[in-house]
Amino acid sequence: MSDPRKNIRPAVLIEKEAATEEERFQNDVLRPILKMQNDLLQAIFLHVMARRKVNFNNLSRQKQEKQIDHSLSKDNRLRFLLLGTVIGQFTTEEYERFLKIEPEATRRIMSMMGERLRGQLVDS
Repeated sequence: MSDPRKNIRPAVLIEKEAATEEERFQNDVLRPILKMQNDLLQAIFLHVMARRKVNFNNLSRQKQEKQIDHSLSKDNRLRFLLLGTVIGQFTTEEYERFLKIEPEATRRIMSMMGERLRGQLVDS
């Protein structure tokens, strides 16, 4: 029986076939979840910035990028909140796959999330 969480995920076009388990997990699970949760992840990030009294939208482009990078690497509460938002969309099978490659999968999640936040929140 198909898990309904998989049915609501958006399709993500991938150009090349994944070679490793980590790449397959990234393409099959992480990318669709990050795409689906995109607005929520941005809202969480901006809310945490506001609670920390960081006026993110008034920062220069360079400082916005640095703030995103710093927050995703050093702010453990934010990291775990964002990571939990993604992991909460896993099926049991996907969570078991995640646990086998947890350090690499976590690194990939945070890297892709950083790219998304920089690409969509940083002023051009």
